[in-house]
Amino acid sequence: MKKIFYGLLTLPFLLSMSVMAQDHDRDRDRDRHDRDRGHDRREYIPSRGPERGRVEHHEPGWRDREGHPDRPHVDRDNRWVGHDADERRFHLDRPWEHGRFRGGFGARHVWVLGGGNRERFWFNGFNFRVADFDYPYVDDWYWDRDRVVIYDDPDHVGWYLAYNPRLGAYVHVTFLGR
Repeated sequence: MKKIFYGLLTLPFLLSMSVMAQDHDRDRDRDRHDRDRGHDRREYIPSRGPERGRVEHHEPGWRDREGHPDRPHVDRDNRWVGHDADERRFHLDRPWEHGRFRGGFGARHVWVLGGGNRERFWFNGFNFRVADFDYPYVDDWYWDRDRVVIYDDPDHVGWYLAYNPRLGAYVHVTFLGR
């Protein structure tokens, strides 16, 4: 009788150990899955967006240092290189025409693209469009799997910044609704 009692007591313990081992395997598979899709868990994600009024005008060619991308990007010291002050190209006749994005901003909200292209891409039911003038900077985005972080653009009404951690670069986007 004691053997049956102790056997029944150890059964939940053994089952919980099995479940924990499966969770560990799932985490390892997810990490491998991210690497296979071009994601590196150590990618840099800026803690915050650019500061208001702190725009830098750059002539064509964004590479400010050796090894940095030749496109608007964010340095590891949270300096947003290429956040341009040319107000004419940022003018929108009807800013926030489709409402404002309320899904979550900044490093705590990393979204995985679900599909689309530069004219319309989406994640989690939210739809965006890349600014025409930033089209050259999204040619190598993976629209069905890249991760993005959305930041508010404090200097340009109606615009957001979509940061791609895989590339370390960002583009201007408008919100098209949900």
